[in-house]
Amino acid sequence: MKSIFKVSLLAATVMLAVGCQKDDETKADATPATEVVKTVDFKTDDDKAAYAIGVSFANYLNTSLDKPNEIGINLDKEMVLKGIEHVFEGKPELNEEETRIALEALDKRVAETMQKQSVEKAAEAKKAGDDFRAEFAKQDGVKKTDSGLLYQVVTSTKGDQPKDTDTVQVHYKGTLIDGTQFDSSYDRGEPATFPLNRVISGWTEGVQLMPVGSKFKFVIPPELAYGEQDTPSIPANSTLVFEVELLKIDNAEEVEQAIQ
Repeated sequence: MKSIFKVSLLAATVMLAVGCQKDDETKADATPATEVVKTVDFKTDDDKAAYAIGVSFANYLNTSLDKPNEIGINLDKEMVLKGIEHVFEGKPELNEEETRIALEALDKRVAETMQKQSVEKAAEAKKAGDDFRAEFAKQDGVKKTDSGLLYQVVTSTKGDQPKDTDTVQVHYKGTLIDGTQFDSSYDRGEPATFPLNRVISGWTEGVQLMPVGSKFKFVIPPELAYGEQDTPSIPANSTLVFEVELLKIDNAEEVEQAIQ
């Protein structure tokens, strides 16, 4: 993991903005939020550029501090400013080697904490998914395949069923077990078309059970979905819920010709 702090000599210039930020904070209570009180007189373009460097660096520092804080590693902004001030004054209390060691130790703690939290969240998601599937399996009409896929026929029809080598056209909505939607062809306003053997195995297996024109509800365990893969919209070990309408087998004519 790259260090979350890459402090260059440019860091010292943030001190040009520190005094201004403190002045702004002092006046904040007496100043309406919609007003901006100007406390700096930019006499030259160099002044404005220097101030902009300070603002940019301060924004970067805020972001860098927020990330560890989100996982329980609390970095005091006053200590950060003190470190910058001491460098600016030429009297830092950590030398380059001590600074490097401290930042590497921070990186290690961040990585270890994030890994621990990730494992805990994955375990929680698996347990919640197991419980959800157990309850769903009790509903009327729910069937379970040998692989663990659960499905329920919402709209029943009689028609051709695709093979895993077919291309299908479907409308669908995908949610997590808490109802959070992560994907929907309905919202995009057009159905999805794809080879059935190019999607998650829960889909490949489940859609083959569907006659054209039918609508099924699938509850897919993580091992038939994305497993331990963690994404912003689908956490690791998630059980997924899909409502799927099979509109057509896109290569149906070729299939008919092959049968004849």
